[in-house]
Amino acid sequence: MTITSQPSADGQELTIYIQGRFDFSTHQAFRDAYQRVSETPKRYVIDLKDATYLDSSALGMLLLLRDHAGGEGAMIRLINCSPEVRKILSISNFEQLFSIE
Repeated sequence: MTITSQPSADGQELTIYIQGRFDFSTHQAFRDAYQRVSETPKRYVIDLKDATYLDSSALGMLLLLRDHAGGEGAMIRLINCSPEVRKILSISNFEQLFSIE
């Protein structure tokens, strides 16, 4: 499991890359990825291209990010979801809370 983040050049967008299992063991690394940036971004992108698994705690972490980013007004995109990850997000009705691409 590896979680890394990369702010855009203007600091307006933060991309968080998830590799491997996205579960409770990644809680602190995920939180650090968005809390330890010098500027607060307006937009967040969660790149799940290399995520092999996610569980209910990962869904909870995404909800915590949403709260941190402003709740209903948060601009968060979940991108590069595998069919398995997309299915979990769909069953959980996350397409109503996040932009899933």
